Amino acid sequence: MSKQSFKIKDIFADNWDSFLKEGYSIRQSVLDNVAKIIHCGDPSLGHALYYCDKCGNVKYVGFTCKSRFCNSCGSKYIQDRSLSISRKLIRCPHRHLVFTIPKELRIYFRKNRQLLNVLFEASSNVILSWFHDLNKSESFKPGFVSTLHTFGRDLKWNPHIHMLLTEGASGNFTVWRKVSHISFIALRKRWQAALLDILSKHLPASFYTLKTFLFQNYTDGFYVNAPRKDYSNPLETIKYIIRYTGRPAMAQSRILDYDGSYVTFYYDRHEDNQRVEETIPVFEFFKRLIIHIHDHPFKTIRYYGLYAKQYKHSRQLYPMLSPNQRKFYERHSDWRSRLLLAFNIDCLACSHCGNTMKLLDIFISDGTNPYLANAPPASYNVLSMH
Repeated sequence: MSKQSFKIKDIFADNWDSFLKEGYSIRQSVLDNVAKIIHCGDPSLGHALYYCDKCGNVKYVGFTCKSRFCNSCGSKYIQDRSLSISRKLIRCPHRHLVFTIPKELRIYFRKNRQLLNVLFEASSNVILSWFHDLNKSESFKPGFVSTLHTFGRDLKWNPHIHMLLTEGASGNFTVWRKVSHISFIALRKRWQAALLDILSKHLPASFYTLKTFLFQNYTDGFYVNAPRKDYSNPLETIKYIIRYTGRPAMAQSRILDYDGSYVTFYYDRHEDNQRVEETIPVFEFFKRLIIHIHDHPFKTIRYYGLYAKQYKHSRQLYPMLSPNQRKFYERHSDWRSRLLLAFNIDCLACSHCGNTMKLLDIFISDGTNPYLANAPPASYNVLSMH
């Protein structure tokens, strides 16, 4: 017997109006994104019409919402980002770093979301200054991609930076110098100092008391994790990118039960990797999810060093993906190819005769188009096009 699956979209559709009636102060970006996912794939809001010229069968394909908050559209965003990032990468080993903050600081980023930019600024300053100090005349520049996550495994607010960093750098005179060792004791203290110093510029003078407390109680600095793993081949690197860049706060596969009032989900606890099941009211589930929706046009993925712009020796560095690999990934990045590769289903194959269906027309909802007054007839096949 197959496990019952629960869609976050359906949970919001069932309860969102009731949640809004509670009178919570909701950011506009949250209202926009939730509305998008509730109506994602609704053909009455826009669709493509496909026609089989062999048997005459017709298929409607509803347009999707393109929201990163949407679990299905978010996966497309991740794949598109993965391809974009992979094009920039240099063929060399990469290191995965995680810059964390103590729990005492989390509330500041929650109250003022603009401070999330400080996490990018401080972590990038730490890395760029460390490589610069290796040889100040060379001023070595690594390449790295930083991604912000605001969620922990239990969905609670826990902002931190994931970074994919080259184990090497290019200097003013040297094309490439391999750098595989980084002192993480020094890195943690640099991270602590950089973050607290920048925060001090944005917060009231009263923050000085907490700043002193954090230096006194975190004498080893703020935790930076950098597990040694080989990210030197394209496949492993792309797997990393897919896992850490832009993924939704919760995979729907983690939802074990939903009864209309409560949601039960699981997570693997970070401290001991033990599986934990948690049952919470639907409204609490919403609160934990929507705090991770960012305001437009906040960028959660940012490029630095060699990956931000062309440098003196950039043309002498080999790309991670060969021309043939790039062509393959680009060729298979459209919605039809992704479904074919993932599920072995050709969504444009006619369900009656197997012939490849052709695009007949596209309908865009503008509030006046009579063809979009109602959803397609129930007898037609309706899909979602990403």
